[in-house]
Amino acid sequence: MSDASLLLACPHCQAMNRVPVARLAQAPKCGRCHQLIFIGKPMALAAADFDRHAVRSELPLLVDFWAPWCGPCLSMAPQFEAAAKILEPRMRLAKVDTQAEEELGARFGIRSIPTMVLLRSGREIARQSGAMGTAQIVQWANGQLAGTHGR
Repeated sequence: MSDASLLLACPHCQAMNRVPVARLAQAPKCGRCHQLIFIGKPMALAAADFDRHAVRSELPLLVDFWAPWCGPCLSMAPQFEAAAKILEPRMRLAKVDTQAEEELGARFGIRSIPTMVLLRSGREIARQSGAMGTAQIVQWANGQLAGTHGR
């Protein structure tokens, strides 16, 4: 299994990179822009680059759907950012501003915010609405991945 690798989109230049699984925790860099593939914080995604990270990348993606006018969303933002430091490189974390990206909010049927959606290969595997603390986010996300079997 030492030859196993994953296809990952760079959060900086959006280039697709093949990274050996054994090297995920070793700060891999993008082959195009040479910046770190894991940045230790959620990346902001727009409709234009969403599928590159949610569908083409082979790592689970945890998305926080939020809006700038939402108090609970703003209070959860630092908790979600702290969770990224813990959950990477097991999964990637991203944020989608549903006010700016209405199409993505509609595509995922977001009815309340904040809502976290965990995706694997573009398919939703879990959803949780409401603000959560860092430990709750990490526990929930890890629990959902553990329940889906396989990478």
